[in-house]
Amino acid sequence: MRSPTEQSPRSTTRQGDRRRRAVSVAAALAVGVMTLGVLAPPAASDSAAPAAAAFAGPDAVQRALNTLVRDDGMPAALASVKDRNGRARTYTAGVGDLTTGSKVPRDGQVRIGSNTKAFTAVVVLQLVGEGKIDLDAFVDTYLPGLVRGEGIDGSRITVRHLLQHTSGLPDYGVHLDDDEIRNRYFEPRELLDLALDHPADAEPGKTWGYSNTNYVLAGLIVQKVTGRPLAEEMDRRIIQRIGLRHTYFPAPGEMTVREPHPRGYHRSPEDGPLRDFTEMDPSAGWAAGQLISTNSDLNRFFTALLAGRLLPAAQLAEMRTTVPVGTSGLRYGLGLTSRTLSCGGVYWGHGGDIAGYETRGGVTDDGRAANVAVTSIPTDEAAVRHVSEAVDTALCG
Repeated sequence: MRSPTEQSPRSTTRQGDRRRRAVSVAAALAVGVMTLGVLAPPAASDSAAPAAAAFAGPDAVQRALNTLVRDDGMPAALASVKDRNGRARTYTAGVGDLTTGSKVPRDGQVRIGSNTKAFTAVVVLQLVGEGKIDLDAFVDTYLPGLVRGEGIDGSRITVRHLLQHTSGLPDYGVHLDDDEIRNRYFEPRELLDLALDHPADAEPGKTWGYSNTNYVLAGLIVQKVTGRPLAEEMDRRIIQRIGLRHTYFPAPGEMTVREPHPRGYHRSPEDGPLRDFTEMDPSAGWAAGQLISTNSDLNRFFTALLAGRLLPAAQLAEMRTTVPVGTSGLRYGLGLTSRTLSCGGVYWGHGGDIAGYETRGGVTDDGRAANVAVTSIPTDEAAVRHVSEAVDTALCG
């Protein structure tokens, strides 16, 4: 998972050499919120070309995807764009399988990494609205004595701190390596314990710092309060409720992608060759990054969220109350980010990286929506920028 502050290639493995060696799954779960991108090969489907004209000038979205494929080396790029009148178009570029050269499935499923955090935050905030969780209660209220370590005390960290990434908790993701965890199942408590072996990064509430550990704890709180698995709560409260027909939380041990999908490729180390990482155990992401979805379903989710269909007004307002993320122009709320658009205003979303895939996008207050996915995490600044530009192009057309 990449921290939202990172505009350049991310790193999420162990410190030192390991940080350079892999963009870990856990890190990939990370916010990924900052780079919005999708990779696109040269050819797009015939039906996508006229669609592009309707949204961003003649084939502007398609051209943005083609750049990702042609200039940035992305195996494939996919996009789904909806205008303020509800008209939707999908785009593809590149190839779905580097070995066979097969077409990219239109609106294919991808691993959405840290977009999962927005889903987890919605479940927590629904429980806040139901009076079952207090945003300003300490973690110890729900998980007494569990969060302890060097400079770490769950009696001083609030639920709000977790959702806002101001807890100061260390990120377990930087201590995981892609190849080590690709075929390994992690229980959430294992991820938490890995983080607690390291000292706090900061005092609670003092500074913003992206940490997947925050959302593992948020997921554990959901399970403690409801007495049900997080995946079931997410499915019942969000996925079924708004009809996300292509979104699911992989079951324990489930390493494949269920529906038509482009294959995902990963460089580890970052200057190494692309390797097929489509099949993997995503449990290192859990509440921070395990979901699989499509660009269209992500558009539907963020549109429903901003329209007030998932949260009461008070909780949605809390979610949209943001703090700055460095000097990037990004702002982070409670599992939701805002970023400025070149055409004015902002869009709301999250974004996500996980080995093999990156997704970026969001929705505007007037109903525009766009999500872009690429089938390899960008490893240079130009590619990161081009992914962001593809989203901006889609929303500003």
